[in-house]
Amino acid sequence: MALVEYERDGAVVTLTLNRPEKLNAFSDELVGVLGEALHRFDMDEEAHIAILCGNGRAFSTGADVQQRQLRSREEFLRLGGPQGRGTHSADLLTKAVNWKPVIAAPHGYVLGLSVGIVLECDLIVAEEGTRFQVTETSRGLGASKYWGLMHFRGGGAFTMEAALTGRFFTAEEAFKANLINRVAPKGKYLDVARELAAEVVKNPPLSVRSTVRLRRWYMDRFSRELMHMTAPERLYLTEDFQEAARAFAEKRKPGNFKGK
Repeated sequence: MALVEYERDGAVVTLTLNRPEKLNAFSDELVGVLGEALHRFDMDEEAHIAILCGNGRAFSTGADVQQRQLRSREEFLRLGGPQGRGTHSADLLTKAVNWKPVIAAPHGYVLGLSVGIVLECDLIVAEEGTRFQVTETSRGLGASKYWGLMHFRGGGAFTMEAALTGRFFTAEEAFKANLINRVAPKGKYLDVARELAAEVVKNPPLSVRSTVRLRRWYMDRFSRELMHMTAPERLYLTEDFQEAARAFAEKRKPGNFKGK
């Protein structure tokens, strides 16, 4: 079973996260396979736009906590963070050659790491009622990257609220805050995404790609400046992060955080 399904219909490719038994949680392997699928799309001469979606009840519940957040201190130090070597999600859309647009089409839940992946896509169509959450806040990892991506998309004051509270917010709230492009009726999010894709592919491909390339360059530059500023904090080594990750894995409430 492929972790990411690749299907092309004319000029439109659909990339489907296919780990539904884990609610498409991003393991190192899934990040790597998605990167390979995006590269295949980028090099496919017949493909001009992609739609990224997920199988099952959710687009994705974010990072695979068991693998990426319960590593030993030695592993965190060796890898420089929770991500595995060569599987940093921030690289998924910034290493393109041809800069073709990608539409995110989430449904169900979009949590943690997957919020970042969705926001990094060029256009976003979410099913009504889709629930987003920046889980890094409550896990002790900080939400600077997500604040930055929401701010980059024009989220305004809502951006800081979502980042500091770590609360759930809906597709409807995200649309009002200018974070996503369209809210689709239940069960119609892929149809709406395909309609949007059809509008885009009517245009000259190189003209479209020029705009995509510029947007992603600015987005990547902004994101990496934020990471450069926060990297010295190494929040993944704190006691608070370790307690939050263990509590999640053990399905219990975390103990009192110590600020350590």
